[in-house]
Amino acid sequence: MRFHRLALYSAALLAISSFQGFNHLALAEEVAADTADTAVNTSSGEPYKFQAEVSRVLDIVVNSLYQNKDVFLRELISNASDALDKIRFLSITKPELLQGKTELEIRISYNKEDKTLTITDSGIGMTKDDLVNNLGTVARSGTTKFMEALQEGAADISQIGMFGVGFYSAFLVADKVSVATKHPQSDKQYVWSSVNGQDTFFIDEDPRGNTLGRGTEITLHLKDDAEQYAEFNKLDQLVHHYSEFVTHPIFVRKTETVQVPDEEDEMEEEKDEADSELDVSDEEDADAADEEKPKKMKDVTTHSWVKSNADAAIWNRPKEEILDDEYQEFYKLINKDAYGQNATSWSHFDAEGNINFKSLVYMPSNVPNQLLSGDLNNFKSSMKLYVRKVLISDDFELLPKYMSFITGVVDSDDLPLNVNRETLQESKIIAIIRKKVTRKVIDMIQKFADSPMPEKESSEDEVEIDEEGNIIEKDDAVTEEKEHPYLEWYTKFQPSIKMGVVEDEANRKRLAKLIRIKTSKSDGKWVSFQDYVENMKDWQKEIYFIAGHDEKELQKSPFMEKFNEKDLEVIYFTEPADEYMIGHLREYDGKKFTTITHENIEFGDEDEDLKRRRSEAYKEKFGPLVKFMNKFYGRAITKVKISSRLGNSPAIVSSSEYGQSANMERIMRAQAFAHGQDAGMMPSMKTLEINPRHPFFEALLEKIPDEDDEDAKPSLEVRDALWTLLDTALLNGGYHINEGKAFTGRMMRFIKQNLGTDNFDLLPEIDPKVEEDVPPEVEMGDGINMEDFAEDDLDEFSD
Repeated sequence: MRFHRLALYSAALLAISSFQGFNHLALAEEVAADTADTAVNTSSGEPYKFQAEVSRVLDIVVNSLYQNKDVFLRELISNASDALDKIRFLSITKPELLQGKTELEIRISYNKEDKTLTITDSGIGMTKDDLVNNLGTVARSGTTKFMEALQEGAADISQIGMFGVGFYSAFLVADKVSVATKHPQSDKQYVWSSVNGQDTFFIDEDPRGNTLGRGTEITLHLKDDAEQYAEFNKLDQLVHHYSEFVTHPIFVRKTETVQVPDEEDEMEEEKDEADSELDVSDEEDADAADEEKPKKMKDVTTHSWVKSNADAAIWNRPKEEILDDEYQEFYKLINKDAYGQNATSWSHFDAEGNINFKSLVYMPSNVPNQLLSGDLNNFKSSMKLYVRKVLISDDFELLPKYMSFITGVVDSDDLPLNVNRETLQESKIIAIIRKKVTRKVIDMIQKFADSPMPEKESSEDEVEIDEEGNIIEKDDAVTEEKEHPYLEWYTKFQPSIKMGVVEDEANRKRLAKLIRIKTSKSDGKWVSFQDYVENMKDWQKEIYFIAGHDEKELQKSPFMEKFNEKDLEVIYFTEPADEYMIGHLREYDGKKFTTITHENIEFGDEDEDLKRRRSEAYKEKFGPLVKFMNKFYGRAITKVKISSRLGNSPAIVSSSEYGQSANMERIMRAQAFAHGQDAGMMPSMKTLEINPRHPFFEALLEKIPDEDDEDAKPSLEVRDALWTLLDTALLNGGYHINEGKAFTGRMMRFIKQNLGTDNFDLLPEIDPKVEEDVPPEVEMGDGINMEDFAEDDLDEFSD
């Protein structure tokens, strides 16, 4: 069966169009014919002089204002969007303005051979006077004036759609720029043109006539180093990045090469068949049908329009109208690290005051991969800053570093579009936005933490059946208690929250309410500082904590003995950031944080008079021993004192009230890139607390030399006992042993004494026996036994 070549041609193009989902499709030859007249003479027409400051401002635009050339497309699209907003606003009262062209859209096309880029909008367009005033005078941005007038209640619609400094960003990538425009109130279409670096521009009637109907067409003649902007992928990526949420649709023309049947080859075949008058037998005709010739194909270039921006910005819609699923889909759209996972929570709000802006922020459910290493300085935040739905930057510090895991958008109408990132970063407006958004994020997390426990899913349909088929009744008391969703989230993000307590002084108290802790009375469950304060003893004035690297080790610490005896709750801090956090937080609800590893721990339930008299009695009894031990240990510790808080332990090493704890010293030693640190530089002040009720010190008191005899020295056994006592106290306090070699020597002497060994002289080498050359033994296992064979089997062998 044969089809006309045009039918085949159309079917091929239709299949390609439907497969790729393009809006429009046309042959390159047809497009070339339609656009052949688009080239406009950029040096003809009525000449005009730029405003006096234009040359200077153009130099600023090209060399200082914009550090990234890519932003030129963002600026031109923003201007086009303003023009579309204006015609839409005017059409409410004058619907006839949209006659003949109802589409409100932006189209971007390019020509790689001519190195041109064209941005076309169906907006309000400009008259000749508009071209002179708006494109010959820098910084006459009508949008800013219109917004100011709106606030004053005296808006002038004519101010929308004018060009400001952003238009001149076109010269970042173009040697020449031409602007064709048609205003509904003007009968003619005009062309504005200028060459980069010149102080003159030209305006003339468009020789092509009214090709736009309404709107503006900007054509950039690209520089040699800007040819990448005449490629679809680059343009599509820029539109998606900067202008994804612009209200009006943005189409980018895509050029592709496809293969279609060669119509000229088919025409020649038809001619040959018509000229042939030879009769063909049925058999030969069947053979010819079986041998189908492959169709000759040729390459055809096609153009199609691809919509590059997304739907309307969700943050501009009333939150009452937005479904949870829509919020989650938007989260996955702006957060490329979500990997299909939903957000934990979100906050959608409008900030009003001196600065007005809209924002939508999300709490992720999992820690971003780059944050897992703890390198916050090199982690890039996922917050994006928009001005009237046009992306300004995704590299602003809209939130503090510790909130870098938050994803979201901020959109403000009060920020200028065309300023560089450095200038805007230092703007007071940005500081106000950062402060408000930070507070909203903290409120969002607090709301999530205070939310009621989600109801358990009904499991009435699920039952357990025993071996006999009977239903096993579940005991409600045995069912496992489910953890609050906030605690699951907190365990992942607690380092960031604690970092906020350290760095954000303004919000420190708010962030402290988000902290969760485990204590000696919480049975392994997370509680808040507020829970701890509410459970404090009536006489308790301080919040007690102990820091270390393992919760089980902290539970067995000698420091806990007195607190367990008095039934006092102690917080367990096991994360490296905990003590840094407490060093900045210092107190909560008027209660001071105190580590129980410090000396001079006081309890408010004791009889002060009895305590004083008992302390004086112990000092009088053990004064000589304390004096001797201080002299004996020298600089190994700061001092020796009699303790009133030890239980069964003979001694322990504590830190001074204002010194570093053993845990903090351990953390500082572990700093990978610490320069020049050694044990002598650690400012930890160690105090050896001895237990006067322990029999060790009764024995030591009797064995130390008389203090009046200055030349007397303690025996080796006493010296070993004193150093071993200090080593044990250091380990119990969480510190390192001072001298490992001396410790080893004492331990060896202890082993020698216990084993009854006279000396440590090595015995002579053992004299082994001389081995004869014998074959190696082969392991046969259990071998073969007669019992392994049946009698019938043996009979067969005998036969």
